[in-house]
Amino acid sequence: MKLLKFFQYAYIIFAALFLWDAITNWSVDRNRAYMSLLFTALAIFMFFFRKRFRKKIEDRNQK
Repeated sequence: MKLLKFFQYAYIIFAALFLWDAITNWSVDRNRAYMSLLFTALAIFMFFFRKRFRKKIEDRNQK
């Protein structure tokens, strides 16, 4: 369970890194910045998806 929790928060770290990449490349290469923003949104979505999935597994293990 701790490993699932670690990977859950790793998605937030990746989202922050992709957001930083988008901000730094905004004036240089817009297409790369848009791609980084897409990956940021995907990482945030995966964070919430993994959080919900982990909760579901914990509830199932408690029963």
